[in-house]
Amino acid sequence: MLPGLIISLITLAAVFYVADLKAMLAALRQANLALILANVAITVLWLGVRAHVWRSLLQRQATPRQTFLTINEGYLLNNVLPFRLGEVGRAYLLSQKTSLGFWQILPTILIERVLDLAMAAGLVLASLPFVVGATWARQAVFAAVGIVALGLGSLYLLARRQDLVLRVFEKASRRWAFLQRIGRSTLPAFLAGLGVFNDGRVFLQSALLMALNWLVAVGQYYALLLAFLPQASLLWAVFSLGVAALGIAAPSSPGAIGVLEISLVGALSLFGVDPSTALAFALTAHLLNYVVTGTIGAYALTLDGESLGQLYRQV
Repeated sequence: MLPGLIISLITLAAVFYVADLKAMLAALRQANLALILANVAITVLWLGVRAHVWRSLLQRQATPRQTFLTINEGYLLNNVLPFRLGEVGRAYLLSQKTSLGFWQILPTILIERVLDLAMAAGLVLASLPFVVGATWARQAVFAAVGIVALGLGSLYLLARRQDLVLRVFEKASRRWAFLQRIGRSTLPAFLAGLGVFNDGRVFLQSALLMALNWLVAVGQYYALLLAFLPQASLLWAVFSLGVAALGIAAPSSPGAIGVLEISLVGALSLFGVDPSTALAFALTAHLLNYVVTGTIGAYALTLDGESLGQLYRQV
């Protein structure tokens, strides 16, 4: 956890250094409460659409209720555990509720994350020509596009050439019996989880649902921005959301503490937003995410008879 904690501490120190605490508290007091409450409802809607994205990638082999509750459990785990163990955790939890195996579920989460990166890069790329002084964002976009191309290309090839992959694995692992034992049970399941690439209609549906999910996220950010900055434009929400999504890809402590805040403050500063007000917005966005996903995730864990400590050991 140490590298991530160091990054989080540095980013928190930097963002509180440029912001004025009294001005930030004043911005929090003056925020539009109705819009903040509306943001909670939009967040729940966002989670519902995200659950349908995951269900589509799973080729509908789980119910909407199962994917919705499990994805919130994963976000809760990501908020309190290091190394993004929430992604591993939700694959494990869903495998306990359905006939799908852990290694069959995990690749759908990888695809989801690569699509997320593609959408974030697309938002920044689309808004970049209208933002002055965002040369650093262009570099982040190019890096994200490279990762997306490599990730999707590799997963697609694995899905389309499964027989070849299995043959190569058998030859390469002959000298290591333990590796063959593990691979023979997990690799076929992992490749089966990439089945969405073998059905163009299902993959297109998943991509369109992901685009809808990000459209809801833009509305979510815009509503919350208006609570603090009535003069905010839609461009501000689009650009800051894209930058934040790219920013939290960096290693940090659980929940991307500090990294999300500095990403949003940095993005909004390009529109002349006071750092104190931007920080108030960022902290509120982070807290709302914690509260909504934490509440639903904790309820889901209770239904499953799991505790965080027990689940951490299992994962």
